[in-house]
Amino acid sequence: MTEQPRTGRSGSAGRVSGRLIPEATVSRLPLYLRALHALAETGATTVSSETLAAAAGVNSPKVRKDLSQLGTYGTRGVGYDVEYLVYQISHQLGLTQRWCVVLVGVGNLGHALAGYGGFASRGFRVVGLFDADRERIGEEVAGLPVRHVDDLAEIVRSRRASIGVITTPAAAAQDVCDQLVAAGVTSILNFAPVTLAVPPGVDVRKVDLSVELQILAFHEHRKGVGNPPVVPSTGTTGSPVASPRPRQAVHA
Repeated sequence: MTEQPRTGRSGSAGRVSGRLIPEATVSRLPLYLRALHALAETGATTVSSETLAAAAGVNSPKVRKDLSQLGTYGTRGVGYDVEYLVYQISHQLGLTQRWCVVLVGVGNLGHALAGYGGFASRGFRVVGLFDADRERIGEEVAGLPVRHVDDLAEIVRSRRASIGVITTPAAAAQDVCDQLVAAGVTSILNFAPVTLAVPPGVDVRKVDLSVELQILAFHEHRKGVGNPPVVPSTGTTGSPVASPRPRQAVHA
């Protein structure tokens, strides 16, 4: 889920030895890496493209094509070396180094993300939590004190944070984004349901949970065509959405 900013770049393609890696391939590399970690935990030392494809939820030709973009072709009849592939994908994703992350908006979602252990195990360290609500200032979440957003620039610069996470309401997201960029953050993960404008050189990824649920609702609706749902759909205010009545034809 990539948010296209009005200016700047979003999810730009990677580069291997002067060759660009397509953005679609980059978006699948974390899926392969997760599958490879799970295989490594079982003691597997090699993996076929078919097995990796099944674990990642794609087809095997796509796996082979994606890995060839990294210069990895595997061995016929054997497959890919799991340990080496983990290293190679981690290297291309920049996970062979630690990344400092700041999070702005310590509501329910912010609390959950701040305490998520999966960040540290993948090379991401949350070094600052921020909120505009002064009643939250000083509260400790996952071992970190919540600071006022006015302190954002100081922490970003002192801790050399390059990634920012926005979990604020939509109305505050652009202002927070501007503050992050001004402080030196060059990559932003946006959970607010709004499109952000960023300057060139800043990458934005958007996670909109409501959009994902609406897509699932579409598929559920398609499955149940002919079977009216028990619960009526609702509008943005929570009230049921009435089906529009067909207009009567007007005869001249």
